[in-house]
Amino acid sequence: MKEVEQNHGSYRHLLFDKRWLERRAQIIQRDNYCCRICGSKDNLVVHHKQYHIHAMTNSKKYPWDYDDRYLVTLCESCHKRGHAKFKVPRKYITK
Repeated sequence: MKEVEQNHGSYRHLLFDKRWLERRAQIIQRDNYCCRICGSKDNLVVHHKQYHIHAMTNSKKYPWDYDDRYLVTLCESCHKRGHAKFKVPRKYITK
């Protein structure tokens, strides 16, 4: 399993990586270029429904290495509302 440092700044930097931009485009296409909550086609982002963290190193998995089921297209507004209401679950991986 590929991992990334827990350092939030380093993780944010990965969201500009070519591999994430390609993965993001795939998920947005899969979701028909619209928010899966409100249907908006504006200001789309791809949300991780869950973060996977290696239990031994406490490091996050690379953002592009998640299965499709853990990624969903949202508009910025729904994404912000979701993060304000709910904490993204963290799954600790032991493999």
